[in-house]
Amino acid sequence: MIIKIIIVLLLIFILFNLFRALFIMVSGKTEGRPMSHFLGRRVLFSVVVLVVVIAALKLGFIKVNNSPINATAHIQIQTNTATPHLQSANTKQLLEKQSAYL
Repeated sequence: MIIKIIIVLLLIFILFNLFRALFIMVSGKTEGRPMSHFLGRRVLFSVVVLVVVIAALKLGFIKVNNSPINATAHIQIQTNTATPHLQSANTKQLLEKQSAYL
């Protein structure tokens, strides 16, 4: 549980740095730290989050959900439902009756 809290806090810190860079970009302030400083922090902490998630998965702190690709799929087989008509000298086709509630 502590790993998940750490990951969430790091993601919030990433968003905080992203919005600080946005504020500097929109306001156009040149004094203080440049926008690239906060964007670089965001990238650095994104890499840290990725490393923490991979390490937590490998160490077994976080369990992965099963992939839906490997699950057994329900296979539906459709059989031929048409009934063959007996041939006769009559050239008029007989109407097929089908229920709408099949």
